[in-house]
Amino acid sequence: MYTYLNVLHSYWAYLTLFILIVAVVNAVSGLSSNKEYTMAKDLRIGLFALIFSHIQLLLGLALYFVTPRFSAWQTGGVMGDSLLRLLLVEHPFTNIIAIALITVGWSKHKKKETSKAKFKSIALFYGIGLALILLRIPYDIWFS
Repeated sequence: MYTYLNVLHSYWAYLTLFILIVAVVNAVSGLSSNKEYTMAKDLRIGLFALIFSHIQLLLGLALYFVTPRFSAWQTGGVMGDSLLRLLLVEHPFTNIIAIALITVGWSKHKKKETSKAKFKSIALFYGIGLALILLRIPYDIWFS
């Protein structure tokens, strides 16, 4: 089960990063060009980014509890090992914060009245969330 979840979590990450980048670029371009926020395109891009990121979070949480590395918590060697600290503390904690920010951005944008305010909420919160995710990806493991 661990191997299957690990592969799924890794490949779903590509889709999630892609749609998050699309959402941030779309929001920034909408904000800078003063275009109208449309339900057909802009809402769907933001919603898909929200859904994909939540699915990625659920896959990551499931993976967290089935990983063989989880037993390191019992031996107490997590904080002394930089790889274990990244995988068991920094990556999950930072990504939970990132997904929370993306969710806040989605909720805030729904309450805004103007297109500029909607794009601004998406650009800001999704952008910060994306940056946090990119900062704590275990690249050495992901690309190997």
